[in-house]
Amino acid sequence: MKFGGTSVGSAQRIKNVASLVKSRGKNIIVLSAMSGTTNTLVEISDYLYKGNLAGAKETINALESKYKGVIDELYSTPEYKAKATEAVHEHIDFIRGYNRPVFTVFDEKEVLARGEMMSTALMYMYMREIGVNASMLPALDFMRTDKNSEPDVEYIQSHLQALLDENTEADLYITQGFICRNAYGEIDNLERGGSDYSASLIGAAVKAEEIEIWTDIDGMHNNDPRYVEGTSPVSQLHFEEAAELAYFGAKILHPTCVLPAKLNNIPVRLLNTMCPEAPGTLIFNTAATRSIKAVAAKDNITAIKIKSGRMLLAYGFLRKVFEIFETHRTPIDMVVTSEVGVSVTIDSERNLDAIVDDLKKFGTVTVDKDMVIICVVGDLEWQNRGFEAEVVNALKDIPVRMISYGGSNYNISLLVRKSDKINALNLLSRHLFNQ
Repeated sequence: MKFGGTSVGSAQRIKNVASLVKSRGKNIIVLSAMSGTTNTLVEISDYLYKGNLAGAKETINALESKYKGVIDELYSTPEYKAKATEAVHEHIDFIRGYNRPVFTVFDEKEVLARGEMMSTALMYMYMREIGVNASMLPALDFMRTDKNSEPDVEYIQSHLQALLDENTEADLYITQGFICRNAYGEIDNLERGGSDYSASLIGAAVKAEEIEIWTDIDGMHNNDPRYVEGTSPVSQLHFEEAAELAYFGAKILHPTCVLPAKLNNIPVRLLNTMCPEAPGTLIFNTAATRSIKAVAAKDNITAIKIKSGRMLLAYGFLRKVFEIFETHRTPIDMVVTSEVGVSVTIDSERNLDAIVDDLKKFGTVTVDKDMVIICVVGDLEWQNRGFEAEVVNALKDIPVRMISYGGSNYNISLLVRKSDKINALNLLSRHLFNQ
């Protein structure tokens, strides 16, 4: 059971999570840092990078004051207030102790790890105070990445199992999400997917019956509720559908985190801490067919078109084009080709100028910025006649720059202008879900 930052963002919410998990039997609880904490630790690190110790200490003092207020509200006994205060002070003092002339990226990762350490310490102490026999499983003792910065699955499994074997009498287990050690033993983090990734890796390692991701939204919705009224949670999704939606803009879940669960055939359920009775969304390896499930949008897209009648049909042209993006470490989202050109999209302009300069060796290059990828997900196998027509027909009054269909059995993607995004999302909901 993984709980995000908003789910443990205050004393009352920590109490709510404790009430929720204590009656659920023997589970592993994965916690993010309290909401706002990681941003504050990033701010402190920024001051330390710049050598502004006064600014860092002022921000540290404000963070300490926040945690003091949480402790005063959370605990009812002097004994556990003192224990929790001591645990938080240990981490705050560790951060306050940085006064070296050079602050490195490794130092920042050590600072950022304190957020998860503090939230789990508070939950552990509270569980003990209310009589729950909880056990702490320090993530830094079992969560590790290899030399390629990928999870070291065998190490995670063996070391986590050893910790569980040492604490068989516990009613439940608490651990940190996001943080880990790298192949050299240094404190690091999982970056992509954060605590969701931790939960999926842990679930796979212990062969869990189910992985629950608890957030402040009641599942993955069939469209973006920020722009479309009347959206509703999707009851079931295939892992591939969930990954497509996550990649193309559904922020409730990171696309990386479903992979360990998918490979080990462990269902993932998305649930709402604020409304625990809601059924949420179940993600697994089988799903209902013959239906369109949901729509998502990915912003800040740039389209690049390379037109070259002379070169396109030449052997190796596409390889040379893609090698340019590889050289500049820039991933491509969509690709479409014609007899005289190829169009691709990227989601970062960081290396755009250099990419365009290199592409001009092979043809005429045009760039369209401020674009959005609209992703429609469902059972979109090509034999299911008519689904792609419904999608295109819904957007018949909106200019579409690119369409990608057939690369996946679960996704059709359309590139539109940023100014058309909200209208496009609403038209799709109206035509596909009658909203």
